[in-house]
Amino acid sequence: MPNTSSVDKLGADFAAERSRMVNLWKRANLNRFFLALLLAVVSFAAGVVGFMSIEGFSFVDAFYMTMITVSTVGFGELHPLSPDGRLFVSFYIFFNLLVIAYLVSVLTTYIFDGELRTIFKMFRTDQEIRSFEGHVIVCGFGRNGSKACSELVASGARVVVVEQNQDLLRAASENGERSLPSVFGDATSDETLLMAGVERARALITALPKDADNVFVALTARELNPNIKIIARASLKTSESKLLRAGADSVVMPDEIGGSHMANLVMRPEVIRFLEMINGLGPNKLRLEELSFKELRRELQGRSIRELDVRSRTGATVIGLKHFSGEFEISPSADTRPAPGDVLLLLGTEAQIATLVAQFRA
Repeated sequence: MPNTSSVDKLGADFAAERSRMVNLWKRANLNRFFLALLLAVVSFAAGVVGFMSIEGFSFVDAFYMTMITVSTVGFGELHPLSPDGRLFVSFYIFFNLLVIAYLVSVLTTYIFDGELRTIFKMFRTDQEIRSFEGHVIVCGFGRNGSKACSELVASGARVVVVEQNQDLLRAASENGERSLPSVFGDATSDETLLMAGVERARALITALPKDADNVFVALTARELNPNIKIIARASLKTSESKLLRAGADSVVMPDEIGGSHMANLVMRPEVIRFLEMINGLGPNKLRLEELSFKELRRELQGRSIRELDVRSRTGATVIGLKHFSGEFEISPSADTRPAPGDVLLLLGTEAQIATLVAQFRA
């Protein structure tokens, strides 16, 4: 007897696979293609039945007459047709002209307008996502979601987008932005998140327009992957506590941040300009980086900040230290020795951080 967990896992895998196929079907827009095939089959069957019932032909003769009528090859009739038979053939030919015209238009769209290439690309993307591990899922590709994707990609992260509106993804592609692996569907659905590989992802950003949807996404993602890091967007202050209870690790309120930013531009403009440099918005871009104790080269572990000599070796600056206990120490003493579980916070240009990573990270 299989245990309950095995049965649940099989059920979840089956649901994810079914949702994956439905998702691909919707995105490929195969409804028109199969509608055209269905009309062709119905038309052919109607011709066979019509010749057999009206003219009394055998199945083989009716099949033959239907075939030459549909194909319009111009062969002669097997037997002279009755007035009812001629009337049937007249309407049948007209109906088939419409069916064939629709079928040809659909095939032309798929072959010459790139639809077929799009379908193959979607299947490849689906297989690609299934191989991802340790990636970041971004739910919602609006202003906040697209910006988060840009920053993540620039930092070298592997990103999967979950979005219901294909026009947003298409617009980004037309604007020359990098095409990202994407899942078309409702992010609040278990199946959609499973298709995005939530059980293998290291982080999820939910930036949907409605706070209630973000709550559902956080709740679902936390249930599917208890170890995932969840960052949620909120519009209302009252939604912050709900998102945290639903499983979000951090809640970001863009409107509140924007108002605070504008006020600080009046009161502390140079501080804001410095922060813009760190965020990559200023002309001289800076970058914040973190280096944990376990990431340090083995021969460097146990040394003090003075002995590491980060400043003179790379140009970057140690601006903080997060202790294993969770306490932050700003501008730690040069004699401080990072211990297991500690994380160094560093600031520098892109070139300085690249040198730091090359020299210090294992």
